[in-house]
Amino acid sequence: MRLTIFWERMADHFGASYADSFARDHVMSELGGRTVHEALDAGWETRDVWRAVCAAAGVPADKR
Repeated sequence: MRLTIFWERMADHFGASYADSFARDHVMSELGGRTVHEALDAGWETRDVWRAVCAAAGVPADKR
C-alpha cells in the first residue's frame, strides 16, 4: 500500500484533523508499543500498520 493511500484511509476513518493526532499520540501494542508515526519511521510496511490500526480502532471490514 502506498503511503498516500494509507493517509487517505486514516482521514476517511478518523477525519482529516484527528487522523494525524491519532497517529502521533496513540501507542498500540499491535505495533510493538509504537505510534503509527514511530512504526512508519522504523520501517514498518504501511499495509501492516493499517492492519494494526484497523484492529485497534475497530475499522469496519468494508473499509479495510
